[in-house]
Amino acid sequence: QAQLVESGGGLVQAGGSLRLSCAASGRTFSTYAMGWFRQAPGKEREFVASKTWSGARTYYSDSVKGRFTISRDNTKSTVYLQMNSLKPEDTAVYYCNLEGGVHSYWGQGTQVTVSS
Repeated sequence: QAQLVESGGGLVQAGGSLRLSCAASGRTFSTYAMGWFRQAPGKEREFVASKTWSGARTYYSDSVKGRFTISRDNTKSTVYLQMNSLKPEDTAVYYCNLEGGVHSYWGQGTQVTVSS
């Protein structure tokens, strides 16, 4: 099995920046893509960004496009989410996701709070 460990969440002011990290360990050889989702209280989990492990394709939700950047370090099996120009509506628990050939894995989530 693969395990995902997230870090980098915290409290920031509107307009600030934050960088999330997700380190994958275990059986990651079949990884196809890694990405980020988020969920605010009382709302459904929504897609934020994803990137194929080969780097051929990158996707962003319209709400974060131009502000967030997803990147990877294949050697360290780590994916990052650089978040700039943060808004209060970005407040949520952010979850790292790993898509394999037949299984999906999720991190425990990291809280991001943006104050106005």
